[in-house]
Parts: sequence; structure tokens; C-alpha cells
Amino acid sequence: MNKPLLLSGFGLLVACLLFFFGRTSEPKKKEQKKESATAFNIEAFISQAKTKLTTSQTVYLSGLENSVKRGDVAAQQIKAYQSIASFWKDSVKAFEPYAYYTIEATKLDNSEKSLTFAAQLLLEGLRGEQDQAKLDWESTQAISLFEQALQLNPDNDELKIGLGSVYVYGKGRSGGSQATMKGIQQLLGVVRKDSNNMKAQLVLGVGGLVSGQYEKALERFKKVVEYEPNNVEAIAYLADTYAALGNKPEAVKWYTITKKMVNDPHYSKEVDERIKTIR
Repeated sequence: MNKPLLLSGFGLLVACLLFFFGRTSEPKKKEQKKESATAFNIEAFISQAKTKLTTSQTVYLSGLENSVKRGDVAAQQIKAYQSIASFWKDSVKAFEPYAYYTIEATKLDNSEKSLTFAAQLLLEGLRGEQDQAKLDWESTQAISLFEQALQLNPDNDELKIGLGSVYVYGKGRSGGSQATMKGIQQLLGVVRKDSNNMKAQLVLGVGGLVSGQYEKALERFKKVVEYEPNNVEAIAYLADTYAALGNKPEAVKWYTITKKMVNDPHYSKEVDERIKTIR
């Protein structure tokens, strides 16, 4: 059995992606070299997105954009950027423009709260991102925001976990093992202080999984599941790790548990397909 074939291209379960992020990717060999991607141009992306707006949406957005230029103090510009971000999120449901204008507002505000919000927003988005160019952009932006927030509050473990997670879920997918290890080191600093920080332990497990350190990943996921028996994401990763190790009975056991917990026909179908590939 070729263990890497059991993993998706960036170490997330196909079934787990389906449930948590609504998208799936085909399993790839871990040794497969990723194709280079053209850098993502957010301004060009937004310009293209504008061509698909209705007339009323275009007029409304133009008014918001003009309010940014008219704003003569930071507070006014921040409010304008936040309004534009809300427009793209609520009216158009376009993540990238929403994230971009949230970042623009955050740059002006530069508070730990706003930096953390924008960074976490990008982290949530990049976990399910399948477009390589967008992934690189989201990861770079998130890293910068987390680092700025940590300058304001160097002892904040949640920020350290966030930064480490970006390297594991984001840069690690395009930058390879060095980026993954950079994230792991950030997370290890947290668990050395508090070994019961399950959020850090979970991402460390993912880091071990994507880097081929299956035994280490297994111990991390088992610990999380022991402390948080209803953490379906950790259980799904645990199943995937058992599959990578060739332990079919345990893999099937934990995959089946996730089916019962999620209780969704589409999810169950995907997990059943996953189980077939390891039998």
C-alpha cells in the first residue's frame, strides 16, 4: 500500500473537507511536485468581479468607494472599508474582496482585535482553498497579520497557534516541509507551556500527518480525542492516520464513528468511498 495515496494533496481528509469546508480534492502522491501558479492579483480579481454586478450594486459600491476617498480621518476610512467588505460578503458572497477590504480596514486600525479578526478570517478561508495562487495570497496576508498582532501581544498563545496553523494549512502546502516545520515549531512553543492545549495539539497532528510523521500524528490525535471525544475533526484525522499506517480495522472504526456523529447522507457516502480505497 502506498501510504501517501491515502492522503489528500495537503493532508486533509477528503471527507473532512467535504463536511467542514464544502470542497474536496483528489488524493495525490506526497512526492508529486506542485505546479507553479501565477501570483494572485486581488485588484484584478475585484475588477473582474465588478463586471458581474447588477447596475444597482455597481452604483451602491461606487458610492462606498468614493466615501473612502472623501474620508479625511482614519476612523471614516475604516468605516468605509468595513462597509465595502460587508457589501462583498453579504450582497455578492465573494470571499476574496471581503477579505481584502477587511485587511485594508485593519491596516488603518492596527489594533490587536482587528488584526486577530482579519488573520483568523484568512486562516479559516485558506484551510479549504484549492486554488494555489489564492492560497499563497491568503497565507502571506494571514502570516503578516498574525505577526503584527504578536508584536502587540507577544505572549498570546492563540495568536501563536494561528500563525503556526497558517504555515501548516497554508504555506506548508506550497512551501513544502520547511514551511510545515516552521509552523510546527511555533505550535511546539505553545504545548511546551501547556500540553493540554488541544487546539495546538490538533494542528501539530496535522503537521505530522502532512510531513509523513504518522506515529507522532497518531499520538497527537489520540490525545485530542481523549480530551475532546466529540471533536469530529480530530476523529476524522485519527482515522486518516490509521489508514496511512496501514491499520485498516482502526481506520474503518473511526471513519464509521464520524459518520454517526455527522449524520449526513452526502458525508456518509464520501466516507464509504474512502473506506473502500483502504480495504
